[in-house]
Amino acid sequence: MFRKVLIANRGAIACRVIRTLRRMGIASVSVYSDADTDSLHVSMADEAVPIGPAPAAQSYLNIDRILEAARTTGAEAIHPGYGFLSENPDFVEACAAAGIVFIGPRPEDMRRFGLKHTAREIASREGVPLLPGSGLLSSIDEALSAAEAIGYPVMLKSTAGGGGIGMQLCHDPVALKEAFDRIERLSRANFGEGGLFLEKFVERARHIEVQIFGDGRGHVVALGERDCSVQRRNQKIIEETPAPGLTAETRRALLDGAARLGQSIGYTNAGTVEFVYDDATGAFYFLEVNTRLQVEHGVTEEVTGIDLVEWMILQAAGELDLADFRPRCDGASIQARLYCEDPGRGFQPSTGVLTECVLPAAARVETWVERGTEVTPYYDPMLAKIIVRGADRAAALTRMRDALATTRIGGVETNLRYLRQILNSEAFTQGAVYTRMLETIEYRTDSIEVIDGGTQTTVQDFPGRLGYWDVGVPPSGPMDSLAFRLANRIVGNPESAA
Repeated sequence: MFRKVLIANRGAIACRVIRTLRRMGIASVSVYSDADTDSLHVSMADEAVPIGPAPAAQSYLNIDRILEAARTTGAEAIHPGYGFLSENPDFVEACAAAGIVFIGPRPEDMRRFGLKHTAREIASREGVPLLPGSGLLSSIDEALSAAEAIGYPVMLKSTAGGGGIGMQLCHDPVALKEAFDRIERLSRANFGEGGLFLEKFVERARHIEVQIFGDGRGHVVALGERDCSVQRRNQKIIEETPAPGLTAETRRALLDGAARLGQSIGYTNAGTVEFVYDDATGAFYFLEVNTRLQVEHGVTEEVTGIDLVEWMILQAAGELDLADFRPRCDGASIQARLYCEDPGRGFQPSTGVLTECVLPAAARVETWVERGTEVTPYYDPMLAKIIVRGADRAAALTRMRDALATTRIGGVETNLRYLRQILNSEAFTQGAVYTRMLETIEYRTDSIEVIDGGTQTTVQDFPGRLGYWDVGVPPSGPMDSLAFRLANRIVGNPESAA
């Protein structure tokens, strides 16, 4: 087993990996950029090494600096977390060349499944259902011909990348023409790969994925499915397991197809096979494979009792054998992603210092922030993942609602009220989730936005600090306490709110 592991990431995932390493008795090394000097993952680790300026290209994506940090600290292995270098086969090979173990899939696994069009070819060969689609497109004319054969609407997609980047829904030839060059440029800029292809768009689609794990000895297991249909602009917000409303036959077919896909290439370590599920017909189709740990892995851990990070470490150390393992799931789990963004302003990222940070004690919380943390504009705006488990979906939903009711974040705008609104909606309560569900929910908030405060604007509270300064005036308090309290009543605040 390893004595020391470096985490080549930041934020909530870095803190999550550190906790597992600590439980396993393995020393941890964090790396951090100039913007993350005071981040929680820096203070939690046994050692921390600065690796460069705030921009990710100069720090968390700088392979040379990360390997140098591993060598300097004597780390024997590197855990990539999710995002950044986690699906970069060149990084895996650079680790091997430096004599450092990469905790994750092999580079050949990443290359086979990393490009969506090659993954589709493997899925087709293994008999996993595919959406009607095209191969790689060399021109807009070829794209128009393919779309005509598939039938509109179609989804234009980059063969590389993920996270909702490099995708465009096209309802007609005009939209496809407008999107083609732009998506190609976006794909090349973000992923270094400009290949595009088309897939048939399912109007009432659900996004369902299956967690797989390979032990490197030829055994690949499927650890249950997750429903990730609650999305905004193709970015997941709420995930849960088991997926509501699936028949036992469909669930079994999903898990069998995912395991078969991994088994076909002897897949190693953690991975996720993603599917589109047609809510109208009950059919499902292969979408892609993510060759890394997913942000939503925690809900799978809650119902299986497995620590997937620990499995990743054991596999990389050659100490995992799944020959006799039989997956078992118990209960239901839901995860909500708490983002530092303003739903009232088109979900634009919000930055600043957290003046209040109260996260639910009765839930599993993975975070990198605390009161006083500065949220910068340089990275993903996710503050925390809030995860609950219950005996069934109804119990888990009640616990999530309670958890979010006790959550308080001050100093920045977040999507907390938006999450509460989604979880209280009739559609989510009934499990009638699909990828465009949020388009039917209009965000509402009782709030006042001060456009221009002016020099005479004050923030007051009631009753304020009582008494008088030596100069004979009170230190604070409302000038008109009645109007002040009436204003609070209008927006639903307690009387004492500032």
